[in-house]
Amino acid sequence: MIKKRYMYLSEEILKENPNLCAYWAASFDARQDIVVVEVPKLGKEAATKAIKEWGQPKSNITHLIFCTTSGVDMPGADYQLTKLLGLRPSVKRFMLYQQGCFAGGTVLRLAKDLAENNKGARVLVVCSEITAVTFRGPSETHLDSLVGQALFADGAAAIIVGADPDTSIERPLYQLVSAGQTILPDSDGAIDGHLREVGLTFHLLKDVPGLISKNIEKSLVEAFSPIGISDWNSIFWIAHPGGPAILDQVEAKLGLKGDKLGATRQVLSEYGNMSSACVLFILDEMRKKSLEEGKGTTGEGLEWGVLFGFGPGLTVETVVLHSVAVETAN
Repeated sequence: MIKKRYMYLSEEILKENPNLCAYWAASFDARQDIVVVEVPKLGKEAATKAIKEWGQPKSNITHLIFCTTSGVDMPGADYQLTKLLGLRPSVKRFMLYQQGCFAGGTVLRLAKDLAENNKGARVLVVCSEITAVTFRGPSETHLDSLVGQALFADGAAAIIVGADPDTSIERPLYQLVSAGQTILPDSDGAIDGHLREVGLTFHLLKDVPGLISKNIEKSLVEAFSPIGISDWNSIFWIAHPGGPAILDQVEAKLGLKGDKLGATRQVLSEYGNMSSACVLFILDEMRKKSLEEGKGTTGEGLEWGVLFGFGPGLTVETVVLHSVAVETAN
């Protein structure tokens, strides 16, 4: 169900670094040399687009959250991006490394707290992922690695989060109503990643789609009970596309109708699994659909929605969204 993926790695790079093509050869330095430089540069491309659309001077950015599973270094990718973008030296930076696929929800949760607790804050959130750190040849005994090679891809996304928008110049899209994180029961070792001389290795040790689908309704109930919503077809969905099996089982377990996960499946098809950046791509896909159909920012004219991140741990991030533009669109 994945038609296209984008990767920094090329045939030429692989020929120059044959250890990247082996399953278990020392190659950490070669991988680091790529991602330490390229992750901030890819992040800059996404951030530049977000700032342009926001329409404010970049000097108005007060906080920066940078998230990646690629290229641990000091000073980090947050520092490098600050320099590349020309942000103020006093911008308050937060660097999230090695969180994995759920981190698209984590960064929004952190950005929400920063925006609401620092008057006038404008938080630039950047997720930038390059698979050079995990790419490797197949192994006859480690099929979980092969699954990853079939799913993962490069990508970066950026978004600006603030409280009390100035609607004369800012055009808010979604309100982050609440955000939560939980570790699923009986999921120890379900998804693991380990940084070794061979790069970042990952292991899928349990039935990940089953664990997520079995426990997802509990997260939904906890998130939506306070606002009186219990019909999961009455909300719009931004779910991390861990893989087709996860989406199929979530749909079946919750009885989701029609094309509830359409935006998620579209991003998976066109870009693959880009780890933390995926949910931001899906938010943008949802917005594009809605602009075409004239239905607010959700593509369905719905007011409330959920954003899910799934990843190592097995950790689930749940963000409740409210479409700011749905009323004006209607």
